[in-house]
Amino acid sequence: MRIVAKVVKVALFVVLGVIVFGFVTKELWNWLMPSIFGLRAITFAQAIGLVLLAKILFGGFHKHGHGHYGGGKRYWKKHMEERWASMSEEERARFREGMRGRCGFGRGERPANEAAAQ
Repeated sequence: MRIVAKVVKVALFVVLGVIVFGFVTKELWNWLMPSIFGLRAITFAQAIGLVLLAKILFGGFHKHGHGHYGGGKRYWKKHMEERWASMSEEERARFREGMRGRCGFGRGERPANEAAAQ
């Protein structure tokens, strides 16, 4: 029973989202495009089509929050831990120096935790 209620709730939010985005798109288009570019006004159905087209072209229909490389953040964390473990002290020092220039620490500055350690 809980699953059915959840599915109904999600379906209602999807329908509501489509209606809101369609309405906002229609109003913005009809307010701006005819006066700026001389284009014709659009209907609500055309606005929904425009939102769907934009979603397909720019957003796709993939799941959000999952990185490409086997879990995104988890993958890179594991990758860097393995890389760090295989580095010598000399390589680690070179890596730290290289990251200082990229992460805003370089140019004579030191991160607070490293300055305190020395």
